[in-house]
Amino acid sequence: MTETVIQVEHLSKMFHIGRSRQQHDTLRDSLMAGLKSTTGRLRRQDPATDQARDDSFWALQDISFEVQPGEIVGIIGRNGAGKSTLLKILSRITEPTQGQALIHGRVGSLLEVGTGFHPELTGRENIYLNGAILGMRRTEIEQKFDEIVSFAEIEQFLETPVKRYSSGMYVRLAFAVAAHLEPEILLVDEVLAVGDMEFQRKCLGKMGDVAKTGRTVLFVSHNMAAIEGLCTHGVLLKKGRVTSYGPVKDVIEDYLADQKAPAARSVGGVLGQDPTSGVSILDIGPLDRNGAFVPMTRSGDDLNLAVTLQLERAIPRATVTIGLNDVYGTRTTVLHSSIAGFPLSLDTGAQMVTVHIPKFQLKAGSYTMDVQVFSGMESVLWAPSLGPLMVESGDFYGSGKLPDASWAGYFYASQAWKAAPSAEGQKS
Repeated sequence: MTETVIQVEHLSKMFHIGRSRQQHDTLRDSLMAGLKSTTGRLRRQDPATDQARDDSFWALQDISFEVQPGEIVGIIGRNGAGKSTLLKILSRITEPTQGQALIHGRVGSLLEVGTGFHPELTGRENIYLNGAILGMRRTEIEQKFDEIVSFAEIEQFLETPVKRYSSGMYVRLAFAVAAHLEPEILLVDEVLAVGDMEFQRKCLGKMGDVAKTGRTVLFVSHNMAAIEGLCTHGVLLKKGRVTSYGPVKDVIEDYLADQKAPAARSVGGVLGQDPTSGVSILDIGPLDRNGAFVPMTRSGDDLNLAVTLQLERAIPRATVTIGLNDVYGTRTTVLHSSIAGFPLSLDTGAQMVTVHIPKFQLKAGSYTMDVQVFSGMESVLWAPSLGPLMVESGDFYGSGKLPDASWAGYFYASQAWKAAPSAEGQKS
């Protein structure tokens, strides 16, 4: 039976906020303060009751999950959800208030830029220092030394104190040490938030290589494309609690569905209407796997884009078009039911019209939607600038690599490449 690498059981972590230091003028004041502190610690064992205290904040509440050997687990959630706190507990940087985290194996972590570095030591000296902290023998560090320096691209600064490094150099070296010294478990927190696109791609590639060797990776990021491309499983945290755990695509979908709905969405009203024809729009947006409206989709996902219409009379020969525009109002594409070969018939009352787009091609960004409805050749509704439709980056090509949105144009194109000897070249 495979041994569980990480077992988190009913883990909770509380922090004190807004508590200032007090000067105690008398012995009685000091004794009373100490008594209050002791009794406070004894009472502070129940997250449900202690949450009400003004000076306490539960960053994690009753977290439980397991990680098996070789799994790459993405930990996602909004800012303040408890992601970094969880990794700090797993790294033994901080202790939990309740529960326990059992870890079987040597842990390497990159939680903050330059964690564990001594600013006065050189890059060379810090490589050996970090290796020792990770429990590596000197011979092991020496075997990986050249590979670490090459990956970090700091050859000419190897003998320079790291206090003179830029933030990019800092994080390159820190990641290189953590990833190359072969811990059984690698914990990475938002390493992709620092550095250029080329470095980010190198990090993703290296974490993929680490995972292929059977080691375990826990990866915190807001980059959903990186999470999807790298991870096999996901953990979704919300206000310190696990709200979803399982296959990474399902967890990402739960995360996107939980995001704040667009401001333009109707609440008990209409988004657009034509009083003369009696046609109005009640809602528009992507649908999740359960058929509910959500505010976001991702590049490369199958998209079901739906429009809910309200009709006072039936339209037996209907056409629905949806134009997608970028933030500058430039039309990127038009979805047209008749031209696509799908005649529609709309009954009276509420009607949901859905268009299915396999492997949605638009790059990440915010888009508005123009909706027009025709009865035969007659326009019976025109509703511009609805939305927004939010598109997150996705692993469009299934390569685990994130396209750079700055040069992607408007959309991604499915493609296959090959190289073969040229007939022209053989003649010369």
